[in-house]
Amino acid sequence: MDLGKVVITLKEKEEKVKDLRPIDDVFFEVLANDVNFCQEMLQILLEDKNLVVKDVVVQSSERNLYGRSVRLDALCVLGNGKKCNVEVQRSDNDDHLRRVRFNAASIAVKDSQEGEKFEQIEDIIVVYISQFDIFKADRVLYHVDSTIRETGNRVDDGLYRVFVNTEVKDGTTVSEYMECFLKKEVNNSKFPAFTKRMNALKHEERGLNAVCEVMEKYEQKAVEEGLSLFEKAITMLASGKSPSEVVLTGVPQNIVDRASRAMKPKLNK
Repeated sequence: MDLGKVVITLKEKEEKVKDLRPIDDVFFEVLANDVNFCQEMLQILLEDKNLVVKDVVVQSSERNLYGRSVRLDALCVLGNGKKCNVEVQRSDNDDHLRRVRFNAASIAVKDSQEGEKFEQIEDIIVVYISQFDIFKADRVLYHVDSTIRETGNRVDDGLYRVFVNTEVKDGTTVSEYMECFLKKEVNNSKFPAFTKRMNALKHEERGLNAVCEVMEKYEQKAVEEGLSLFEKAITMLASGKSPSEVVLTGVPQNIVDRASRAMKPKLNK
């Protein structure tokens, strides 16, 4: 028994997760770790009611063979053998198209076999869920295809990209489904798997335990990353770098300020 581990009650766990929404990374990671939820989600977002999901691998799963550099919020294996990587993004602070390309390429390379012909490389679908309209064309759903510029003909290179957002409200089923991603509770008869999964994670002990466990992992990772950045700042300041130079290397200003304060007693000796 770990005597240093704080045990919290079921009620306290409910309080801890009550404000989490499907659009939040930490919550979606647990939410998507369910075949029925992912199957219903992809049937709606890919507009294919016959679509089947056979398996799901989430970012924190021990079965994740792709590494943390490849974002796998939910990698779904479909009934036809294709893989569909679902990503969730709240902040508009990245080059989203390049992120999609990198992750899809990483999955394809990891899953390819030595000596395999290119025609044997598996098709990959990417569903990119964002809290903002990425293309600012007032649409809830976008399909991005590779095309020949001169003819306008579509080229099938095995990569299918679908971008969907929670910002645009157009009255469609997809839009209604995406609205659920912004809610703390979901109770919609149109989306029974979504409703059931949300209720399990918010109000049942097993689900609450799963959410809290992932939250703790995220919190621990944040602490470790903060400590690493703090140590980097201390080392750079000690070598004569100015605070502004340290910030330019990617260390947040607040961590540089803390490191500077920690260095002052040593400098005054």
